[in-house]
Amino acid sequence: MAKVDTDFSTRIDQFGLDAKQRSSLASLIKLCHNHLDSTDEEMITRAFKLCCKSHENVTRASGEPYYEHPLEVAKIMAEEFNIDDVSVAAALLHDTVEDTPVTLDQIDELFGPAVKHIIDGLTKISGVFENRDTKQAETFMKLLLSMAEDIRVVLIKFADRVHNMRTIKHLPKQKQLNKATETMELYAPLAHRFGLFRIKNELEDLCFKVIDPNSYKFIGRKLREKKEAREQFIDEFMDPIKEELSNQKFRFEIKGRPKHIYSIYRKMQMQQKPFEEIYDLFAIRIILEDPHTKEDCWRVYSVITDWYTPIPKRFRDFISVPKANGYQSLHTTVITKKGRKVEVQIRTRKMDNIAEQGLAAHWKYKEGNSSGNKELDKFVHWVRDVLDAPRPDAATEFVKDFQLNLYQDEIYVFTPNGELKTLPNGASCIDFAFEIHSEIGERAIAAKVNGKMVPLRQKLKSGDQVEIVTGNKVNLNPDWMGDVVTHKAKARLRQFTKQKERRVANEGRDIWEKRAAKGKVEITDQELTKVAKRFKFNDTQEMFYEIGTGAFEVNELFKVVKQLKSKGRLDKDDEDEFKKDQGATIPEEYYKSARSVGDGNALLVEGELDHVKYSYANCCNPIPGDNVVGFLSRNGDVKIHRSNCKNAHHLIKTDSERIIDISWARNIENQFLGAIKVIGEDRVGLVNDITEVLSKSLQTNMKSINVNSDGGMFEGIITAYVNDLKHLEKIIKRLERIDSIKTVMRYE
Repeated sequence: MAKVDTDFSTRIDQFGLDAKQRSSLASLIKLCHNHLDSTDEEMITRAFKLCCKSHENVTRASGEPYYEHPLEVAKIMAEEFNIDDVSVAAALLHDTVEDTPVTLDQIDELFGPAVKHIIDGLTKISGVFENRDTKQAETFMKLLLSMAEDIRVVLIKFADRVHNMRTIKHLPKQKQLNKATETMELYAPLAHRFGLFRIKNELEDLCFKVIDPNSYKFIGRKLREKKEAREQFIDEFMDPIKEELSNQKFRFEIKGRPKHIYSIYRKMQMQQKPFEEIYDLFAIRIILEDPHTKEDCWRVYSVITDWYTPIPKRFRDFISVPKANGYQSLHTTVITKKGRKVEVQIRTRKMDNIAEQGLAAHWKYKEGNSSGNKELDKFVHWVRDVLDAPRPDAATEFVKDFQLNLYQDEIYVFTPNGELKTLPNGASCIDFAFEIHSEIGERAIAAKVNGKMVPLRQKLKSGDQVEIVTGNKVNLNPDWMGDVVTHKAKARLRQFTKQKERRVANEGRDIWEKRAAKGKVEITDQELTKVAKRFKFNDTQEMFYEIGTGAFEVNELFKVVKQLKSKGRLDKDDEDEFKKDQGATIPEEYYKSARSVGDGNALLVEGELDHVKYSYANCCNPIPGDNVVGFLSRNGDVKIHRSNCKNAHHLIKTDSERIIDISWARNIENQFLGAIKVIGEDRVGLVNDITEVLSKSLQTNMKSINVNSDGGMFEGIITAYVNDLKHLEKIIKRLERIDSIKTVMRYE
């Protein structure tokens, strides 16, 4: 430990808090006493003083004093994760070493090695997700290593992100979209993988509120409108169950709450149904208090199914076979006498804590508890497995592969010896082979599933017993890339493909060098790179690979090189002309003109676009009233997308510097294409009624209507010219009133 700086320590202890800060500290300490096993008030007070002192005179985008951010992060650590007072102190100080002159040695002096270790881990992983252009794999791996060493590091990182998302409205729109997209793609799936479902759900809703605020508000309003009826139904459903459980001397709590807004939206999109037709909007949870056991959960299940009819295909036993993150619960869906489907979850109090807090709960249970240590060991094994896998050359590929295994449903398969293996849904025999061992995956030649020979590409199902047949040499096939879903398998196949491509490219280089020598042409690597770009290759490696495969004729390259050399067109002064020919850079004037247009530095879709061309993306067909973003192409044109468009998400992720804030002009005379899906009972004259409502009642021009009738049901896609989002919503509401129409919704 470094020599103690008594002056520094004294300055912190004597730092005076104002009235608001004293009140905030008192509130935090009270929260710690309510949620933690023990609270070192002196340590937390000193950490809070250092937090206020180090961030003195600094404000956030909201205008609030900066210390309020680490304070809120500390509150989340105490109330949501309730780990220990050390993590609360570290949360108060999580930005000090990175953003202020405070050093790790000074943290060690005042708070000891545990707090220092956590702050060090947080500082090392700073910027893991923020640098979207490079996504440095090494930094990302530091995050994984820090998590494996001390789970409190990543929990503070989650708490930090949760509070940033709660206060995101104070940022400019483009930064909001960047942060929301990043959170949705990495933080929320990572929270899912760690079993932090409460955090995952909140992050998803907060991101959804930014990405698609109209849909967020719509579903939120619908949930509020149905709240009273929902609560009445839950009471009626549970009354007989409560009575029977009480008669059998169970100690229990029953919760009935709606699923979070984003999950409802996903159901609406996947099922292409309106809100009113999504029936499993909420789940009823029965929590058995200690000392009830998992056997008691089965007894409760028996009580439920005595009263209501279970749907066998919707039963899941996560108690006997927990999820990879340790989640345990019985899930069943039953049907009431009125035909309504209800999802019921049954678990013990400990299972519920783990379901809500995931690895945070395992960390708390680990002391003197072998099962807690076992779950943490599983997590560390998973992290090490990711780190040991072959790493792709591009950091973006590493992160993409890593994401694949974060957010997928799981299947459970068995080895020939009966050992259970957990794999992502959609995994093939190839994924299973790599799960057993890297060498097994590399030398796999065939597979047996449930005793029958099957192709290696075959997808697996829960309950399958799998045996891999191996050969004596590596048998990897680049074509398998589309058949695997696990990070380990994808990374090894990509590595194998790169190695093969390098061998072919080296052969191509040898072919070129022999042709250049024969033709007595000398050219530098820098000059050859210019020629490669003239042929639309990204680099010479790609060009040599094409030569090696025979796809690009070496004599064509020789001819152009000789011609350019003879004309002196490969001089350094000509580099700008090459770039211009390739469209390799975006001229700075395009950025300046585009961003100088419109109010508040936001590009208007209509009105003042004299300096830049624009068009609407066909993938999402934005209309006035939609939340939109603009993407600046390489030639200076702007393509306008809806902010919830999948392509827009990809652009934000890969080329965020080209995203431009968009705002709709107040007066727009143009009309836009909007699509509507209509479902109902088929009858004579239905199409005529629809067209009459559009043309006569609403004065709306229809571009097309595609209809399909099957089994007495009618389904149609209508494309019409609309003024804005309000016009489209008016059409939807009017069509809903037509006799025999059951569902009307905007068609994505």
